[in-house]
Amino acid sequence: MSHVGVGPRAVMRSVAFLTAGVLAVPALAGCSSEDPSGKPLAAQDVAAAARARVADGGTLRWAVDSVPDTLNAFQSDADATTARVAQAVLPSLYRMDERGRPVRNPDYLESAKVVETEPKQVVVYKLNQQAVWSDGREIGAADFAAQWRALSGKDTAYWTARNAGYDRIEKIERGANDLEVKVTFDRPYADWKSLFTPLYPKEVTGTPDAFNDGARRGIEVTAGPFTVKKVDTKADEVVLTGNPRWWGEPAKLDKIVLRAVPRDERVSELVAGELDLAEIDPDTAEQVARAAAPRDAGTGTPLMGPDGTPAPGSGASALPGPQGGSAARALRSWAIANGSDEEAAEEEILAREKRRKAEAKAERRRKALSGFEVRKSLEPAYTQLALNGAEGPLADERVRRAVARALDREKLAEAVLKPLGLPAEPVGSHLALSGQPAYADGSGALGEQDAKEARALLADAGWVPGGPVKKSEDGEKAAGAEKSEDDEDGKKSDGGDEGTYIVGEDGEDGKDGEDGKDTDGKNKDDGEGGREEGEDTGGTDQESGEKHSSGKNTAQGGAPGAYAPKGTAAPAGAAAAPVAKDGKALTLRFVLPSGPGSQALRTVADRISDMLEKIGIGTEITKVPDESYFKDHVASGEYDLALYSWPASAFPATDARPIYAKPVPAADGSLNVAQNYTRVGTDQVDQLFDQAMGTLDEDKARDLLRKADSRIWAAAGSVPLYQRPQLVAARENLANAGAFGFETPVYEDMGFLKKGARGAEASASPAR
Repeated sequence: MSHVGVGPRAVMRSVAFLTAGVLAVPALAGCSSEDPSGKPLAAQDVAAAARARVADGGTLRWAVDSVPDTLNAFQSDADATTARVAQAVLPSLYRMDERGRPVRNPDYLESAKVVETEPKQVVVYKLNQQAVWSDGREIGAADFAAQWRALSGKDTAYWTARNAGYDRIEKIERGANDLEVKVTFDRPYADWKSLFTPLYPKEVTGTPDAFNDGARRGIEVTAGPFTVKKVDTKADEVVLTGNPRWWGEPAKLDKIVLRAVPRDERVSELVAGELDLAEIDPDTAEQVARAAAPRDAGTGTPLMGPDGTPAPGSGASALPGPQGGSAARALRSWAIANGSDEEAAEEEILAREKRRKAEAKAERRRKALSGFEVRKSLEPAYTQLALNGAEGPLADERVRRAVARALDREKLAEAVLKPLGLPAEPVGSHLALSGQPAYADGSGALGEQDAKEARALLADAGWVPGGPVKKSEDGEKAAGAEKSEDDEDGKKSDGGDEGTYIVGEDGEDGKDGEDGKDTDGKNKDDGEGGREEGEDTGGTDQESGEKHSSGKNTAQGGAPGAYAPKGTAAPAGAAAAPVAKDGKALTLRFVLPSGPGSQALRTVADRISDMLEKIGIGTEITKVPDESYFKDHVASGEYDLALYSWPASAFPATDARPIYAKPVPAADGSLNVAQNYTRVGTDQVDQLFDQAMGTLDEDKARDLLRKADSRIWAAAGSVPLYQRPQLVAARENLANAGAFGFETPVYEDMGFLKKGARGAEASASPAR
């Protein structure tokens, strides 16, 4: 998978991964409904417990995606594991609370205040007098100054990923005493709380050589509850042990082992007892939920309800399995095995032995997983549809707006989140998530989903339905991006089907209102979405867990399996005629990753393709290898449509600006896009970001960011869809770890419950 970070504070996977399985989500008390920032849609789920209930000692084996190439969070090849290690071993002056807001970390900081604004902004940090590095030296102004010089951008010998914020500092000096650090800015900086987290010792940041190479495979001097014992590339693990000089609450665990385990191998490692904590896929989550389900004391099978389906809360599947066979089937098997037909009896005996071994294996697997539970929340990240506005049809804002207004974002969010029991609300902002101060639903600047308006926008741009389409002898493509040579395969939706349609599939007896709405104006279901060629449409939707039948129409009012002959008029709400311009049909190239962890993206893409088909836009879905998806396609602009995720930030004025900044020409004639991979930006958005970054009035900064978000919506370069789900398998007796949501993990509080503490009521999140 590709990695995209918005600075070292939020290093996250850029490609969203799916989750499935219906599990309970913890409720979260919220704020007034009048506040446009709303409240977080889901709380963290970490089995919170008071420290007194947590045993001392033990090793936590935690699955991660990779052993990092560097432990320097400010380098370009830092990843999510880099950030995790930094949180455990280095000072964080501020950490995120349950609403994704920065809060002072008292272990390091007694106070931090803006003491002057004129003539220049001055911030004074008062450090915790107990705060020391692992070599015994006090944390102080020398460490702050060394990090500023390394990250200011003035010395190009330092290989840094970014210098945002540090480039606004004029000087750093000792304050009234050794515990005070005085920072003077040459320009006002609203996001000053983002600086010095993490804070590295001057031994790492003091010289270019130390910065570039000194913290790649280890950090000798640390100042957190843990320290780095080793980075073992052969064993694919990073080992953290307790810091004996830590002055805060002592770490409950003796050791944390971060093991690189591919996601498709994690269930095997859980079964083998090699992991205690792992982010998992929906199939694994379902297995864990089944294993933990209430079972019949006599037979060991999941308890069933009166209708023969699994009892509520059992977590068992409704599908028959080796442990869910009926008594009638068992009786039939016995009759065949003991019948007069010797050949049939022998075959049945062998089959019964095979089933017995499979059941025994399944039972061993179930018992191994029964010690785990699934903890879930929503990640502080959202998945978006990106529209490449650099060239082709999507360079026209009217076409981008038409695509955006064809989408039913609520249905897309429901497809991913509702089957999981998670709040299925579409994201309304590019710059923040619900509950964060800068959040407000700005989608009104684009307009609600409206297929009629979308078609009008296309017509205004010259794309009209039923227009002549030229067929070129040399294989000239429809309008859209060129296809790369390394693409694996594709599926084309040309905006219409020349075969038959199933009666009732597009509406109730063909009487639905225009644009796929019921006569009462409510949107109807958009269907199961497009499919790859040869893909089986039966069974379970792997992304959402929905059950459906292959080739059967279950729409109310439609006769299942009834077909109309070719040429029969389709009901209202069916696919519109393809739109064309200058003899070319409007077909957009939709590039997606092909790996097993990207099924959710492919499912969402199918549904988006169906929605676009209804306004006459065709899509050609192209699947490419995960390792080339982001670098060779999204970042290089080789796509029309793409799906990927951005992390939310507590400092959007700083972190979101490079994502939405207007691309500018570089000296060599190329386009410098920074992280704006849609290539869509405006001067007005840039100005609003700059104003928000330069004001110390928090209310004014928030309003400026919301205005910027509205303009980003109106430009339709990207469309936020849903907050990304997170499923984590955790050993049942593991406390204060799991699906963290917005909150920064408290590593010193993680541990295993004392004997007898199981089932005891957990405390609220530990106060820090």
